[in-house]
Amino acid sequence: MNCSGNCACERSVTMRKDGKDIKIEGCSKDASLLEIAMENGVQMDHACGGNGACTTCMVKVHKGAENLSDITDREEMMGMNSDHPEYRLGCQCKPEGGDVEVELMY
Repeated sequence: MNCSGNCACERSVTMRKDGKDIKIEGCSKDASLLEIAMENGVQMDHACGGNGACTTCMVKVHKGAENLSDITDREEMMGMNSDHPEYRLGCQCKPEGGDVEVELMY
């Protein structure tokens, strides 16, 4: 799959859902994991509308945590922190360089 936005990078995001891996080549500039999923038809729950006020878009990062944006204040409020960088909110984290592999938790 390819992102439908401005693909300005040579990186991929692999999203694991229900035991299947969905590899998305490139990515929209400044797009969150939630936005990338939505642009590519990957169903990712987001009860709060992607505002970082719930945890339904939580992902477990299997590879490439260092390639994601820093943990946001909203993520910290929801219990995410740098001690456990493998759990992130899909609406808050953005791929910034290199490949990322995540598992959708819900």
